[in-house]
Amino acid sequence: MKEFLNQYIEKTAPEMEEMADFIFDHPEVGLEEFKALEKLTDWLKREGFHVEIGVGKVPTAFRAVYHHGQGGPNIGFLCEYDALPGMGHGCGHHLQGPAVLAAAAALRHADSEENYTVTVYGTPAEESVSGKIMMIRNGCDFTELDAALMMHGGPMTQVDVKSLAMDKFTVTYRGISAHAAVKPYAGRSALDGLILAFQGLEFLREHVQSDVKIHYTVLNCGGTPANIVPASAAASLAVRSYNRTYLDSVVERVRKVLEGAAMMTETEVEIRRDKSVDNKVPVIFLNDLIMKNAEAVNAPRIAPPRQETGSTDFGNVLHRVPGSCIRIAFAPEGSAAHSEAYIRAGKTEEAHAAVGYAAKILAGTAWDLISCPENLQRIREEFQQALEKENIV
Repeated sequence: MKEFLNQYIEKTAPEMEEMADFIFDHPEVGLEEFKALEKLTDWLKREGFHVEIGVGKVPTAFRAVYHHGQGGPNIGFLCEYDALPGMGHGCGHHLQGPAVLAAAAALRHADSEENYTVTVYGTPAEESVSGKIMMIRNGCDFTELDAALMMHGGPMTQVDVKSLAMDKFTVTYRGISAHAAVKPYAGRSALDGLILAFQGLEFLREHVQSDVKIHYTVLNCGGTPANIVPASAAASLAVRSYNRTYLDSVVERVRKVLEGAAMMTETEVEIRRDKSVDNKVPVIFLNDLIMKNAEAVNAPRIAPPRQETGSTDFGNVLHRVPGSCIRIAFAPEGSAAHSEAYIRAGKTEEAHAAVGYAAKILAGTAWDLISCPENLQRIREEFQQALEKENIV
């Protein structure tokens, strides 16, 4: 069966490469990916998938479903297609849709007596407002899936065993304006509150686990000149950890620092949570299945799992269902995401080949789950054990 899947994917390669180039040439930022949405869903409709647009009240999200027989496992393929503001597809998201469409269609056309469902989810705005989180919040929680699979371009072919949970905030201090030369004592400096908060966060770094990362930057200071005590000051703040449960405890300590700075300066602080991204819950057995399929198709530059990772809203999905993402080499070794190197590699032969490699790996892994129920059972058991460990800090 895998030979058929691979041959079908190879047959679709020219169309998938053209689709990837189209999305690359028409970059759209989060929640504005209407051209990509139309390109992907029109193709799925022609392939016989039932397509629903606007899933989870997100206008550029979609769900496409094909039932191969009755019952059986539901294998999910997720794809992103948003670009970076001012940069375009500097993260390689233009490759994801074509890769998962080819894998899904190969399984749809498989001449097999196995019963299963193939579900493709279009999950927009990963780089900005985190479309998957919006979808979950609005009732689309992905839990009908038995496994959730993704692909992502990169400099190496590998999987992840972790990602950083992240809470992102906008922090605004409000005080009382005053002239620095005339009754400055009447003022209460919002900027003083912000600076003291930053200092407190620096002291906090010593007393948290080593994986915790705290980032902040000033957004504005009320636009006041230097001789005026500022009445408002705002910052963007992000706190990360590889464990969601531990991150929650750190965030509570961060809040105390922010509120303490307000108390010291007799200002008021508003702490607005902009985003809450969960860490990935790894299922090592599923990762191993994926990498065996990568080896079977001779994917380029196969490497061990990544040890340094960022944050992704795929983590929120992986707190609900087991899954994994295969990263396929298409950019030069050592390249960083969100870089000109990714842009330059976006329409190369390596990028086109990455679509095909990813499709074969995803389809092959899906077949391992469909044809061998023991694999899915083992994945479910490991997933539950991993979730339990997540709650132990």
